[in-house]
Amino acid sequence: MIYFQGIKLNLSIRSRGRISTGNNRYLSAMVIAVNCRLLQKNRLEGIGWFTFETLKRITVAHPEHQFLFIFDRPWAPEFIFSENITPIVAGFPTRHPILWILWFELVIPRVLRKHKADIFFSPDGLLSLRTKVRSIPVIHDISFKHRPKDLPFWPRWYYNYFFPRFAKKAFRICTVSVFSQKDICNTYEVARPIIRVVFNGVNPAYSPLNQDDIQAVRNTYTNGKPYFLYVGSLHPRKNVDNLLKAYKQFVELTHSDVRMVIVGERMWKKEQRNQPSHTHESAAVIFTGRLETSELRRVMGSALALTFVPWYEGFGIPVIEAMAAGVPVLTSNVTSLPEVGGKAVLYADPASVESIAEGIKQLAENEDLRNDLIQKGLERQRLFSWDRTARKVWLSIDTVIRAIRDYEHPD
Repeated sequence: MIYFQGIKLNLSIRSRGRISTGNNRYLSAMVIAVNCRLLQKNRLEGIGWFTFETLKRITVAHPEHQFLFIFDRPWAPEFIFSENITPIVAGFPTRHPILWILWFELVIPRVLRKHKADIFFSPDGLLSLRTKVRSIPVIHDISFKHRPKDLPFWPRWYYNYFFPRFAKKAFRICTVSVFSQKDICNTYEVARPIIRVVFNGVNPAYSPLNQDDIQAVRNTYTNGKPYFLYVGSLHPRKNVDNLLKAYKQFVELTHSDVRMVIVGERMWKKEQRNQPSHTHESAAVIFTGRLETSELRRVMGSALALTFVPWYEGFGIPVIEAMAAGVPVLTSNVTSLPEVGGKAVLYADPASVESIAEGIKQLAENEDLRNDLIQKGLERQRLFSWDRTARKVWLSIDTVIRAIRDYEHPD
């Protein structure tokens, strides 16, 4: 038994049944183990949604293989998508980087050995260095390398110590943009053919609302006023402070009654609680906290525009969600965002409050610009589907399957 901060950690493995793959290893099903620790009921965030949407499709599309879903807490039935899935709870909830180490370096190797896994797929990018099982991480971005001060000590240390090793260990890597592919290649000296760009998809729940629904949402949140919208955490990397400064500058210049709605949770450092994104008090700025998807789609679809100007993004899912909702977008002209937005969004320099304020002003005052961006966005969002993402992820998994079979049964 292991103790951490006075808490007893259970290293036991609880499963629903055992996996059987037959006697002929060349023709039999592969056992594909999956890190599912971010599949948490009513708590899906960016990587959790990636995990959900891709696994839902892959497991159903490939009944010829067995999938071992490894959770760090009791699983919800809605995450067991098909009969070829064996869910298990292994170890303990991984709420701290020290627990990440224990889970991935002690618990995961035991699970993979016990269930004779052929492949380990990790949608959140974390691997075990103590297993010989061929591994495929999804490294969404390496923002921690470029903006280390945005993170508390322990996550920063974990990412900087382990991710270079994960990149070297991986048999194949998936990532969500060409920008991230180049960043990983250049930073960790990984050959580009090892890394497959799979992009993210857009949730089909997002679609344009009718005017009555839009007005009803505005009545609920802004007393009927139109509003700009930010969606995401209040992490320093998201640059909400400059966004709020720019919005204040815009209001002072134009005396506009367009509101600002901030959807997201506050997080990370105690000292960051004094930043504007945590302390801004104004009747014109509304903080909603986290919203469920069913409500978020309504709030998104009722916005005058999405204002999303982060310092660094590996992809930027709110951009394509706004496009699908028929909402124009102002976003940053850095990292992956020009790749995702193309010519269908308005860009600003995230380092310049004046640039952001000018973008806000253009979207507030120019209806023709808004309508043009809406039409371009609706067209562009069709490029991003979870079906396509799942197929590309599977290509990487299938590459490993073929490598295993070629190794075990050479010509």
